[in-house]
Amino acid sequence: MRLPVSRAMEVCPVEVAVAVLGGTWKLTLVKHLLDGTRRFNELGRLARLANTKTLTRQLRELEEDGIVRRTVYPQVPPRVEYDLTERGRSLEPLVAAMDAWGAEFTRQQQFG
Repeated sequence: MRLPVSRAMEVCPVEVAVAVLGGTWKLTLVKHLLDGTRRFNELGRLARLANTKTLTRQLRELEEDGIVRRTVYPQVPPRVEYDLTERGRSLEPLVAAMDAWGAEFTRQQQFG
C-alpha cells in the first residue's frame, strides 16, 4: 500500500479517496478507461495536456492502488494496455457526478 493511502486511512475515508484519486489526471484517466481498454498513447491523446512522465506516474499509482490493470503483451514492438479493475469500475457513479458538476460549473462560468 502506498504511504499516502495508509496515512489517509488513519484520518478519514474522504482522505483515503483523495489519496487514491487526487493527483493530476487520475480522474480523467479513470473517466476514459470507463469507456474500455486503452493503450498508453490513446490515453495521452485523450489527456492531451498531460506530459508522458506525469501520465506514467499516475497510471502506476492507480495500478498500485488496484484501480487500473496494466497488461503487457510479449510482442515487438511491446503493446501495453490499461483497463479498470472491478474496484476501478466502482468509481463510475462518482466520476459521472463529478463530470456533470464540472460541466455545469464551466457553463455557469462562461455564461455567468
